[in-house]
Amino acid sequence: MSSSIALIAQDSTKNEIVVLIKKYYSILARYNLIATSATGQKIEQETGLSVNQVKSSSEGGILQIAAQVVTGEVVGVIFLMDALNSQSPEPDCQALIRVCNFYDIPLATNISTAELSIQAVAKRRDAYLIFNPVAGQGNPDQDLEMIRRILEPQMNLHIIFTQPGIDPAIQAREAIAKIKANQTEDQIGCVIASGGDGTVSAIAGATIETGIPLGVIPRGTANAFSVALGLPTQLQLACETIAAGNTRMVDAAYCNEIPMILLAGVGFEAGMVDNANRELKNRLGTIAYVLSGAQQLFTQQDFQAQIEIEGQVLDFKTGAVTVANAAPATSIMAQGFGAVIPDDGLLEVTIPVSKTWLEGINTSAALLASALAKSEVENQNLIRLRTNKLKLTTEPTQKLVVDGEVFDENPVEFICVPNGLTIFAQLSSVNTIL
Repeated sequence: MSSSIALIAQDSTKNEIVVLIKKYYSILARYNLIATSATGQKIEQETGLSVNQVKSSSEGGILQIAAQVVTGEVVGVIFLMDALNSQSPEPDCQALIRVCNFYDIPLATNISTAELSIQAVAKRRDAYLIFNPVAGQGNPDQDLEMIRRILEPQMNLHIIFTQPGIDPAIQAREAIAKIKANQTEDQIGCVIASGGDGTVSAIAGATIETGIPLGVIPRGTANAFSVALGLPTQLQLACETIAAGNTRMVDAAYCNEIPMILLAGVGFEAGMVDNANRELKNRLGTIAYVLSGAQQLFTQQDFQAQIEIEGQVLDFKTGAVTVANAAPATSIMAQGFGAVIPDDGLLEVTIPVSKTWLEGINTSAALLASALAKSEVENQNLIRLRTNKLKLTTEPTQKLVVDGEVFDENPVEFICVPNGLTIFAQLSSVNTIL
C-alpha cells in the first residue's frame, strides 16, 4: 500500500493545480497520486505524471477519496476551491473536510497552503516499510496501526506488503532505487523491515554497503536479529527508536555471495533450523528451536571439514561449524568467545571436535555456560578462530543455514564487510549519527 496524495480542483482552478504540480514535480512523483477524473486527466496530459483516477465530483469521486482517507491510504489532500464561489461547500465536500479533520489529514484548499504542505513533506525522510502480515502470532492489523501512528508524523511512510513468491530482498532493492533517485544531500531515505528473522535478514542483506539506514520492527518467533544487535524487541520501542533517527554502523558479511548479517552454520545448526518448520514454530514459538536442537544433538553425524584461512589449511572431523558476524546468546554454537562482537570487522568461527558423544555433551554445556557468563570457553575439544575471510569444504556435503535460510552449498567462502550495515539504534548503543 503506497502513500497517496489526493488532488481535486474545481473548474476555475485546474490550471493552477497543473502549475503547482509542475513546480513540485520531483516531490509529488514519489507518491501514488489519485484525483477526480477531469482533474486527473488534465494532470496526466500536461505533466506526464501517472494519476489514478476516481469518478468525477458529480459522480461521487470526492466521496471515494474521503473513503480512502478513512482507510488510511491518503496522507494528504490538495483541494483547490473556487474562491469566487461564496456558497457553502456541497455535501460531498463537507464530508471530505470532516474526515480530514477527524483523521488529522492535511487538507490544503488554496495554493499557499498547498505549497506549505508540500514543502513540509519534502523536509521529511522517505521511509519504505516492508511489512510481513503473516509474521509472528500477533494481530498484524493492530501492529501496523501502531507503526503508522508512531512513524507517520515523523516521516513519509510508504507501506509495502510482502507477498508469497516474491523475495523481500527484491522489494527492498526496489525501495532503495527509489530512495537513491530522490535523495538530497541533507535528507536520506530509509528502509524499515517488519516481520520475522527471515524477512528482516533478507531486507537487511539488500541494504549492505548502500549507506541506506535500516529500521527493524521485529514481529517474529525468535527475533534473533534484534537481540544479536541490541535492538528493541518490543513493538512500540522499536518504532520510537526509528522515529528518533539515531543510527549505528555494524559489520555485515557474505557467504558465497549470499548476504549474511547474523551467522551461518554447517551441520548441527543447519539441521536444527531445517527441522524447526513453520507449523512447529507457530504452535510452540521459540520452544520449537529447543526441541529441534535436542533432536539434532542425537542424530547429527560427524563429517570431514577443511578450512582455508590466512594461507593455512586445517583438516578435522566435526559435527558442526558455525561462522558468526553477530549472534544472540541463544545461538549456543557461536559462543566460543563468550559473545559475538558485531562491529569488530571479524567473523568468529566455532568448531567442536569432540571424539565421543559424552565429550560432545560436555562441549555443548561449556558453550551454553559461555553464553550465559559472556566469557570465553576453555575446552580442548573446541576450535575458536577470528578472521575476516575463510573457505570451508565438507565431505560429505552438509546443509548450510545462513540467517535462518537453508541452502545446499559446498565449498563455502565467507568474507566480512566492516561497517557494511547502517541501522537505527537506541542512543546508548549509537557510535555514528547521521
